[in-house]
Amino acid sequence: MSQRAFVAVRSAFYATVFFGLWGWLALFVRRFDGALGLSLPTWTPVVSILVMTFGLALTLACVSSFAVEGRGTPAPVDPPRELVTAGPYRWVRNPMYLGGFAMLLGFALMHRSLAMALLAVGFLGFFHLFVVWYEEPHLGRKFGDAYLDYRRDARRWIPRRPLSR
Repeated sequence: MSQRAFVAVRSAFYATVFFGLWGWLALFVRRFDGALGLSLPTWTPVVSILVMTFGLALTLACVSSFAVEGRGTPAPVDPPRELVTAGPYRWVRNPMYLGGFAMLLGFALMHRSLAMALLAVGFLGFFHLFVVWYEEPHLGRKFGDAYLDYRRDARRWIPRRPLSR
């Protein structure tokens, strides 16, 4: 098996475990919908397909960028060897987390579950703290000036048109 194929298989494995865990957690918290006393509107399952499709496409593009450009996976235990600034990473520094948020929010909309939607917001909050306290300092140490330049060019959460260097 080629190096690139092995990276792709590892990436698929890590992504499956990661999203499987969050999906299981979402189904677990769904039991709290009754205690919240609210459900999402009846039209949300239709919108969920668009939101989840966007999230899945974004996540797959991120995994592909990590494997091809970074020669690694999205998992912190098996990170890219090169700084990834192509694909969705040209537009925003954390598109993988945004894709995961969209998939989790879409899952909540599909089930009309307020508890699952609150979990999706918590997901984004958790990963914001992870990015600020661990990921950004780690990437700065690992990639130095290249990462500092990238931080100036791409926003953390809100996409913008890529700047030309």
